[in-house]
Amino acid sequence: MGEELRLPIAADVDVVEARQQGRALAAVAGFSSGEQTVIAAAISEIARNILMYAKRGEIRFRGLADGDRQGMVVVAEDQGPGIRDVSLALQDGFSTSGGLGLGLPGAKRLMDEFEVSSELGRGTTITMKKWIRRGHA
Repeated sequence: MGEELRLPIAADVDVVEARQQGRALAAVAGFSSGEQTVIAAAISEIARNILMYAKRGEIRFRGLADGDRQGMVVVAEDQGPGIRDVSLALQDGFSTSGGLGLGLPGAKRLMDEFEVSSELGRGTTITMKKWIRRGHA
């Protein structure tokens, strides 16, 4: 589960592939089908943002273990224009492209941990984590 999968994002087909591969890794990691769908949706949102704003980038994912917790980490990286105001970009409805402004805040809501690092003119890195929920009898 520790092996990292790296996928380039440069076309719509890459978004679909990242979504499918992310969902498959989530299944192997032990996520429920509902959680697999949630992870795939977050990956799709972030990959679409790479295409829209940076034109190309990369998504990496791998299984994650922290003590007795199991999960998955997704890192999306690009060398695009960067995000001028990250806190504004994470607000519902904010968009510089005329869209609905739900991509980043939507992905943030879907995942358990969400971090954005962006530098104008150098690019953006988004790190998202999802942890498996263990039911207690």
